[in-house]
Amino acid sequence: MGLQNTKGKIVIGVFWNVLQLVVNKTFSFAIKLVLAKLLFPEQFGLVGMAAVFTSFVQVFNELGIGAALVQRREENLREAHFHTAFWTGVVWSVGIFLLIAFVVAPLAARFYNEPMLRSLIPVLSIGVLSSPINLVHKAQLTKQMDFKKLAFIGNASTIFSGVVALFLAYQGAGVWSLVFNSVASFLIAMPLYFRATKWVPKLIWEKEAFNDIFGFGIYTTGTSVLNNVLANLDYLLIGKLLSASALGIYTFAFVLTDTFRNQFTVMMNKVMYPVYGKHQDDPALLKKYYLKVVTYNSLVIYPFMVLLITLGEPLILNFFGSKWQESIVPMKILALSVMIHMLVSGHSSLLRGQGMPKLEMKLQFFKAIFLYVPLITLGVYSYGIVGVAWACVAYKVLEVILIQYYLKKVVGIFPRDLITHIKAPLIASIVSFGITFLLYREGVHYAVCAVVMILSYGGVVALLMHSELMLQFKELKSGRAKKQVA
Repeated sequence: MGLQNTKGKIVIGVFWNVLQLVVNKTFSFAIKLVLAKLLFPEQFGLVGMAAVFTSFVQVFNELGIGAALVQRREENLREAHFHTAFWTGVVWSVGIFLLIAFVVAPLAARFYNEPMLRSLIPVLSIGVLSSPINLVHKAQLTKQMDFKKLAFIGNASTIFSGVVALFLAYQGAGVWSLVFNSVASFLIAMPLYFRATKWVPKLIWEKEAFNDIFGFGIYTTGTSVLNNVLANLDYLLIGKLLSASALGIYTFAFVLTDTFRNQFTVMMNKVMYPVYGKHQDDPALLKKYYLKVVTYNSLVIYPFMVLLITLGEPLILNFFGSKWQESIVPMKILALSVMIHMLVSGHSSLLRGQGMPKLEMKLQFFKAIFLYVPLITLGVYSYGIVGVAWACVAYKVLEVILIQYYLKKVVGIFPRDLITHIKAPLIASIVSFGITFLLYREGVHYAVCAVVMILSYGGVVALLMHSELMLQFKELKSGRAKKQVA
């Protein structure tokens, strides 16, 4: 793949993934906000408790097979790899689901002393059975960088599940509306994946092919397990040591901040992962691509976090009511942690794309055991959900220091490179924060302040990045035109 062709595919891939994010994640995000209006913190907390246990088991579901199929070079990939991956995933997922239904659900119910979890967790885990069925299709589309089809499938399934959840909520289904919002999407996604790739599994299973993909996947699975610890330890401790209501409040704050960050960066990583794999022998090019990812991740995420920090209180109180008032302070603190995290956003896909899943797993292990676990434990014991939020800030600072050291070793990225590439969004954030803070303090309506904040942020970015943004726009138009001609 030529460099110019790669750039065009990246731009097109980003376009379709941004479109998916706008339609898919914005719709999903809006559904959760509407459900927050209809439901109560205790109900959000119950689903959060269930998710802690189910997600920890689900990380073993794919065994890293999808990532292995994407990373593997075309010349080393045979049809047997796809069929072996499919049947391995199907058999394994059935075992995982049975484990969740008959072991994990009763264990979680006893751990939290919430009998309802026995029923919630099996239903919440139905998606486990669909994941391996869609695994090969998703890997093929990702490897081909056909993000248009992936975007369509993702949007259709999200809209379907969101409509189902709203219908159930208005019918008085309570917590079950949240559960079905999580699992209904696979009902429509599965046939769409088969239609998109036309790939049909055959009764082929090959030991050599299994060893090829499992050898890579074992490390990505290990990384996923550690990622899960990082993602759910705060939920686990809050739910156990505080209450379902406290967990619901913290979950809501997390949905407004880190969830959005995670969804956007996952979208970017989905585009860049196959690119990193194709150019893993060119460190200079990888460095260039990675720093661009840091720039555009920050460019999109920063204004949302600044908006929550400056105007989070009136937004929550006016849209969701006083029942969510306790989420305001942790939400603002978590927004700050998200902004810090942008300095190393996407490093995992860079390491994995270069064929370094073992290093990725070692880093996640170190972060989980020596940084995250002690900080979060100290935070929840000392200051409750606010303490957990500040622990996240401390963790992100230490994570940036650690990851930057390895970025320098692997692709020659220095601290000055990272600072230089977030300069524009950082300056725009400081300026827009100052203007908005002063206006709101002087009594200007929060809606007007929000508009001014967005305009001031956009104005500073346009001033500092005008040439680069115009170049990206031209490449997008050029890439789309070439695709239409082809």
